[in-house]
This record gives sequence, C-alpha cells and structure tokens, in this order.
Amino acid sequence: CGADCAKFQKSELEYKFNRKALERPYTSKHSWGKTYGEHKRHLEFSHDQYRELKKYAEEVGIFFTASGMDEMAVEFLHELDVPFFKVGSGDTNNFPYLEKTAKKGRPMVISSGMQSMNTMHQVYQIVKPINPNFCFLQCTSAYPLQPEDVNLRVISAYQSAFPDIPIGYSGHETGIAISVAAVAMGAKVVERHVTLDKTWKGSDHQASLEPNELAELVKAIRTVEKAMGSPIKQLLPCEMACNEKV
Repeated sequence: CGADCAKFQKSELEYKFNRKALERPYTSKHSWGKTYGEHKRHLEFSHDQYRELKKYAEEVGIFFTASGMDEMAVEFLHELDVPFFKVGSGDTNNFPYLEKTAKKGRPMVISSGMQSMNTMHQVYQIVKPINPNFCFLQCTSAYPLQPEDVNLRVISAYQSAFPDIPIGYSGHETGIAISVAAVAMGAKVVERHVTLDKTWKGSDHQASLEPNELAELVKAIRTVEKAMGSPIKQLLPCEMACNEKV
C-alpha cells in the first residue's frame, strides 16, 4: 500500500499480567478463550514468528517494529534490532518503563492517548536527557474515534510546546480525511490500525483501515506533502501563461 513501516504489538504475557488477571473469566463476544490469559495467548505471536515477520519486512523493503507492551517485550524487541520503539498510550505515564526504554538508545515514537499536557511535559523531561531522538503523537484512545474527540489542534499545541521534536498523529477514527488533515497541520508520523476485514471478531477492526483505504491514505498524504510547498507568495513559472493572458 506504500506505507513505510508495519507495526505490531508485543507482550510477554507472564511478565505483563499477574496470575489473577490471566485466570479471569473472559466472556466478551471478542474473546478467543475462556480466560483472559487463554484469549491473549491465542492472539500473541511467538519470538520466532516475530523474527519471521522482520525477515519478511526486510525482503519487501519496509520497516518492521512493535509497541513493547511491557519491559520484557522491549528487551526482546531490542534484541530483534527494531528501527524504533513505539510506546503505546497506556505506557506513556509509566515513567520507569519510559526511562528503561529510552536508555536502549533507539528512536522512540510516543503516543499520548489518555494523557494531559502536564504529563507530556513530564515525559519530555524524562526522555530528552537520556535519548533526544523521539517524537510525540497526538492520540485519543477511543475505538472507533468520533471526529469531535480527535482534537487535531493539539498537534499545534505540541509543536509550540516541544519545537525540537517531530510531532505526529495516531488515529483510531474511520476513514482517511482526518489523518490527511493531520499531515496538513504538520504531522510527521501517521499511525493507523490496519485490518483485512472490518467485520472480523475483535474490538479494533472497526477503527482500522482495509488495504485499499490504506493505499488511498498514503497517496493522499504524499499529495498533501507536495502541496504544502513554500510560504513565499510570488508569481510562479506555472502562472506565466495565465499572467500574460489576463
């Protein structure tokens, strides 16, 4: 579809969850097992499957990484030699996790769903001295996300508050228009969930793009990037014919 990177989510379940959480009955319509642990184990790729995915990504010429959903997952991804770490919104205010992840020295992409501006300032102060190579994504943690809850203006607020780092957008809305608008506002990274079928079982599919939409989004983003152009207003060579005529 023309995207630069495929990102998964990696958890080390026995490390991330205590026994009580893993043994909890899980009867939701989205469930893949009788307990939450069975459900998560059914969905979690193994280390070997991650190695296979990374090899495949290299073969097709895209980056491959994952959100490390706990500290042990970050260790594994570091060993896998991913190009950058993604910090999911749920870990953005997990300061010991941020510090350990930053110390690995890889670029970091940090989502900001569920957080306040005050927390994002704290995150900046923790990460910046250890690892200056990171960016923030504006994000609202709702699936699917309604337009009135997107708050694209936060992108501008982040650009003012943190002028020395790139700012991006992580979207859980339906369709592509809002993500394209984020790019017009200066988002340098765009993250979207992708599925092969929105009707599949699981709570995220509805908030995801199918491949044809992803291809359309990438194409629209590339067009908008070209169209941003220059802030200097002047007569352009492409206007000469019209200028002579009128």
